[in-house]
Amino acid sequence: MAEPAKPLRLLAQDADDLSVLSAALQDAIAKIGDIRWDAQARTLTIACNRFRWEARKGKRGERVRSALQFGDVTSVQARNLRRDAKGAVVELLSIGFEPAEEAPAGVVTLTFAGGGDMRVAVDCLDVALADVSDPWSTSRTPGHAD
Repeated sequence: MAEPAKPLRLLAQDADDLSVLSAALQDAIAKIGDIRWDAQARTLTIACNRFRWEARKGKRGERVRSALQFGDVTSVQARNLRRDAKGAVVELLSIGFEPAEEAPAGVVTLTFAGGGDMRVAVDCLDVALADVSDPWSTSRTPGHAD
């Protein structure tokens, strides 16, 4: 009998931690409508279907519903992402961090396939990633042009 998948639960409080989250979220897919910025609460939350690279078996893989939340957000800017197209699907490629002159503030950049990106200004890195469903099988493994 196969051992049940353990949900991923990660926190990022510095650039090294964020690089781990970026690797775990590579090729995650989300709908524009599943990206929510709450200016009053200073949070940016993204619900996505994460490809479980850590569970890949040959040509088969798994996806799991996950939630990514940024705290201490002061502003969010999007480029080449149609905020009015709530059903449009985006694929996350990477997450990076540029520190500001005054630590621990900085800008988190989420880079999406097709040339879209988001710049998330934060007072400090306070990021959480949590799997929120059971995984399901998929025969589609993400691929990248070399």
